[in-house]
This record gives sequence, C-alpha cells and structure tokens, in this order.
Amino acid sequence: MKKILSLGLVRGLLWQIAGTAAGALLVTGIRALMGLNPWGSFLFTEPAWVVGALTGVIAFVWGVGALTDWFKWALGEETPEHREDPPGWEKYFGVSLDHKVIGIQYTVTAILLLLVGGLFALIFRLELAASGMQFISLQLYNTLMSLHGMVMIVGILLGVAGVMNYLVPMLIGAHDMAFPRLNAFSYWIAPPAAIVLLSSLALGGFDTGWTGYPPLSTRSPVGIQMFFIGVWVAGWSSILGGLNLIATVMRLRAKGMTAFRMPILVWASVATSLISLTATQLIGLSFQLVMFQRLLGMGFFDPAKGGNPILFQHLFWFYSHPAVYVFILPGLGVVSELLPVFVRKPLFGYRWVAMSSLGIALVGFLVWAHHMFTSGMNEYLRVPFMYSTLLVAVPTGVKFFSWVATLWKGKIETPTPMLFVLGAIVVFLMGGLSGPPNGVVTTDLHLHDTYFVVGHFHDTMFGGYIFPFFAAIYYWFPKATGRRMSEKLGKLHFWLLFPSFLVMTFLMMRVGLLGMRRRIADYDPALGLDFWHLLITISAFLIAASVLVFLYNFFRSIKHGEPAPGNIWRSRSPEWQVPSPMPVHNYEEAFEVVGEPYDYGLPGSTYIRFNGKSH
Repeated sequence: MKKILSLGLVRGLLWQIAGTAAGALLVTGIRALMGLNPWGSFLFTEPAWVVGALTGVIAFVWGVGALTDWFKWALGEETPEHREDPPGWEKYFGVSLDHKVIGIQYTVTAILLLLVGGLFALIFRLELAASGMQFISLQLYNTLMSLHGMVMIVGILLGVAGVMNYLVPMLIGAHDMAFPRLNAFSYWIAPPAAIVLLSSLALGGFDTGWTGYPPLSTRSPVGIQMFFIGVWVAGWSSILGGLNLIATVMRLRAKGMTAFRMPILVWASVATSLISLTATQLIGLSFQLVMFQRLLGMGFFDPAKGGNPILFQHLFWFYSHPAVYVFILPGLGVVSELLPVFVRKPLFGYRWVAMSSLGIALVGFLVWAHHMFTSGMNEYLRVPFMYSTLLVAVPTGVKFFSWVATLWKGKIETPTPMLFVLGAIVVFLMGGLSGPPNGVVTTDLHLHDTYFVVGHFHDTMFGGYIFPFFAAIYYWFPKATGRRMSEKLGKLHFWLLFPSFLVMTFLMMRVGLLGMRRRIADYDPALGLDFWHLLITISAFLIAASVLVFLYNFFRSIKHGEPAPGNIWRSRSPEWQVPSPMPVHNYEEAFEVVGEPYDYGLPGSTYIRFNGKSH
C-alpha cells in the first residue's frame, strides 16, 4: 500500500478529490453566509461544482508534483537539469522530465480515453440497431453520444501529443524537449481534465452533442459545466505543448539539419503546433462565455439581452475546423515518413509535401463557416467560404500525388506498419472524396446534420489519425521496448479493422442519403433503415474486436515480443541508428546531417554521420 500511495498519479487523484471537495464546500459556505440556498438538485449547487472542479484540477497538478521544481526555483533552491527516473513501470506513474516517458504517458492515456469513447459508441450503437427505444433513456443516449464525440477528440489530441513528444526530439537529434518541466506540466493537466469531463455523466449529463451549442447548453444539467471545464483545461495542455514543440524544433536541431533536411513528420508536427498555439484559445473562450452566462447571468449568446447565438458558432468553429488538421497532420506525416521505408524509394516531391503541411494549416483557418451554411448566418458569406473549403483540397492533393508517385514501381514490402499506412491512404481518400458535398452550399443544405456527415467525419479521422496511429505504434514499438509486436496478430488486427470500417462508414453515408439524421436516438421504421443500422452496429463491434486483438498484442509484446535491438526496418532515420530501446539521453554522441532524409535506393547516398561514420 505504501508503494501505491507513493506513486504520483495516486497522490494526484487523492489531492483532486480533496481539492474538489474543498472548493465546493467553500462556495457552499459563502452562499450560506449570504443567505442563498446552498442545496440544489445535487449535494452542491452549480457554482460549487464549477469552483470545485477547478480547484480539484489545481490540487491534482500540485499533488502529482508537476509544480514542485518551479516552487523550489522560486524559493532559490537548485533544481537539477536532469532527474533520474525510478526503474521499471513506476516512472510512468509520476512526473518525469524525459520526453520519451512523457510521450508514452500521453499515448497510453490516449488509448484509455479512446477505449472509453469507443465503449460509449458501442452502447448507443446497440440502441440504434433497431428502430424504437430499446434499453437506454433519451437523456442517457444524448449524454453518451455527446461524450463519445468529445472524449474521442481529447483522446486523439493526447495521442497526437504522444507521437510528437516521443519522436520529434529523436528525429531532430535533440536530447529532450526545449522545456522539459513545461512538457511534464502539459501532460499532467490532461488526466484531471479527462476526469472532470467524464464526471459529467454523474452530474446529470448533457444533451447538446459534442459542440455545446447555446441556447441548449445554457439549459442543460450541471454536467455541461464539467464538459466545458474538462475541454477548457485540456486546451491548455494543447497550447503549452505546441509552444514547447515549436521552440524545440527552432532551437535544438542537429548540426546540418536545415529546414529542408528535416523529416516530414517534423514539418507536420510544426504545422500542428502552430494551429494548437494560435487557435485553441477560441474554443476555450466560447465555452468559457457559456459558463459565465450560466453562472453570472451574462447575455453573450442570449438575444433577449443583446447577445447572438451565432457568435458562439463562429468562435467554436474557428478552432474546431483547424482542429481537424491538428488530428490529421501528424497522421499524414507518419504516412509520408513510413512510405519510403517500405517502398525503398525516395519520397516524391519532398519539399512540396513539407510545405503542403503549412499550406493545410494556413488554409484551414479560412474554412470554418462551411459548418454554418444552415445556421442562419449572412448568406453572402456562403460562397467565399465554399471556395476556401474547396481550396484546402490543393495542399492535401499534393500529399496524395506524392504517395502515389512514391508507390509507383517501388519494391513494396507489407509488414503490419505498411498495411496500416496503405489503409490510411484508402480511408483518408474516402474522407476526402466525401468532403466536397459537405463544403458546397447546394449539397450541404440537404446533407447537413445527416448521417452522411458522420460517415465522412469518421473516414477523415480514421484515415488521418487512427490508421496512422496504429502504424506508428507497430513501427516504433521496437524503439521504445526493444521488442517487436507479433506480425501475425498485427495483420489479424488490420484485416478485422479495415473492411469492417469501410462497411460501417459507407453504410453511414447511405442511411444519411436515405434521410437518417444524426444525434437522434430513434428513427421511423417506415424509412426502412433497420437492416442498415444493424449492419453498422455489427461492423462497429468487429472494429472493437480488432482493437482487443491490438491490446492483447501490445501488452503481450512488452515482455514476450520478439527481441528487436537493431534497425529492423532498415531505416535512414537517426533514431534507428542507435540501439533499441532508446538510451536515456537519446544520442551519446552528436551527429551531423550531410544528405537528404529519404534517398532510399540511391547508391552512395548518406543522411547522417556519427564521428565520421555515415548512415
């Protein structure tokens, strides 16, 4: 028990419980002294729960130890540049300054959240398998559907941070991130944010969908406030992580690594971080304003008080559409990173692919209002946003043409990571082809808020993030553990997931075209959709089965996987030129970049040089 209580995560959770109770009791006491009724529909009133949630997050971060070094520094005490982590698994449950440990913490937390979000989806998919209400209430359906969306989004954000944290310093030859303590803090505010978000289930839930639109969100139960606070706090993790990564790439690249000698994944990570740093504030602001409207009676989005509910949508989507590229740019970077390795050819159009990531990030800020064609905004805005939406296909198309040209006449090998890369290309293409109907005014007016949009969005997210995420785990797992995941189980995972997912999303788009609205718990049996919904539900459970195969493979391989200490993929990338698992400080000796990163198959080509020895 003493060993368990010594873990930073356990201390943080205990502090969060105590901090939440203290904050809520403080507000309850103040309200009692003011003569206000401290009792509502729950033990505490809404203001008490809001303040309690915020003080709980602060208490968690303090209890886990993420602020300790900064307070020591403020008091004039010395803090070491590097700290030795405890051996074994314990280091993953406390504050570490090692970017590799933090990257794994992010990744495992992301997997847990994705499993929770996926479980919510399975529950309400069972409800939708047949018309009529089966076994859950309308309120629970709305809450699970809403939480599925936001929990998956937060999970993907943390997964993106995990990939970038673990890989970017190694890819540029750095020993760590530019600000290791800020890196640790950026991670450790995410777990309490996720806990607050999930606590909305116990506080009445909410029925707004993952967007939280007013006026519905101003009338929902207290659970909506936990939703707002959880996302607001998680946003800080994204902002601070983006700042840290940009500083790392700007200042800590290896000798000779000019901008156009950086790996493509680094370019994608920089573009992602620019979006995180500059746009995340907008979703935080939109949610914060609704919180204030509920707590303080302000009228930001209340027309009766001079407010405008359409303003919320502008603030929300100004972040939330670029956020799609926060999810997919690192995934597309993984595809471009791995493709030359398994095709044994140079990446076609490297510079164009590099710049296309920045192009996607830039144009992504100019398309947000295509989500609002049916909202009642000024009609003269529709056409400019339609054109800007179609324009984003240009830099995205650059990547597709590069991938096809790289594959052309290549010596293609298909181990598990490559299967997921090819799957990502196909699925993301389906997302890209189904996107323009949602971005063109005439068709979007009919398709908006139908299941066609749900199918399109899942194609985009799985093709742009989930498939590349699995590819990255299978590819870099030996670098983290020194062992290789089972190829047989990996291919079973892929061949269960890939066809099931295609069936699910194609049928989602089909039922959308037949009139199925999204975010509803029931549908008219006269529409004839029962059979198609049953197939969608079966496909969803097959996807879940494939994930169970992955989890078994993942945890089994940590101890029992085939040893893989060397460069098993014959990669030119610097991290594969040193033994696996990666040494604590990455590179015992600095290397110099002397060539191009993707010149596979070209005789005599060299990318990096350690002490005069070329690789």
